[in-house]
Amino acid sequence: MIKKNIWRLCFIADSEAAADEDVLRLIRRAALGGATMIQLRGKAWTTRQFLAIGREAGQILMKRRIPLIINDRVDIALACPSSGVHLGQLDMPISEARRILGRRALIGISASTPAEARRAEREGADYLGVGPIFETASKKGLPKALGIAGFKAICRLVGIPVLAIGGISRSNVLEIMKAGADGVAVISAISSAHSPVQAARELSEIISRYENRPSRNGVIPRRGLARP
Repeated sequence: MIKKNIWRLCFIADSEAAADEDVLRLIRRAALGGATMIQLRGKAWTTRQFLAIGREAGQILMKRRIPLIINDRVDIALACPSSGVHLGQLDMPISEARRILGRRALIGISASTPAEARRAEREGADYLGVGPIFETASKKGLPKALGIAGFKAICRLVGIPVLAIGGISRSNVLEIMKAGADGVAVISAISSAHSPVQAARELSEIISRYENRPSRNGVIPRRGLARP
């Protein structure tokens, strides 16, 4: 059983961005600080390395009811205690991933254009990772940054949860939430911070204050909910 509002703060635990920092240690610290979802990414890992780390990460996060999402690798997602997979535009089609992982698995898709976002929703994605919003050095070969206006346009097109990614920090997370995000996905904002726990906590607190702001009808409802 996982928490319902899982979209607000996703930490992407990336093997390359972690540098000398142990990935599992970073995952523990991000979770302690308030991360609500962890995506595990290991482009340079062997299959056995990825599986071993994925299994340990899954055990850590199960105790906190925080979903573990595996980047790209449907086989790893199936073999370890994960909640699903996050796929890129050139990875396995959503329909095949769904057939392998089952109806209850969370399947996210990266999208950088309105067409990609609409297609992912039509094909059954549970959520989108949209970006890059701003320029970022965390990943090479990314499309041109969308900016706030481009991101807002995509949010208006789809009804599934949208996580913003790319160059997100404490200084701009509020602007991103106001643009229509259901949450944010970050790498260096946590992994490169002097205190990953404090960095995650500060981001989580900013998002929480935005989510719980008063409106004429009480608390503004969130669009993004996890599968029951």
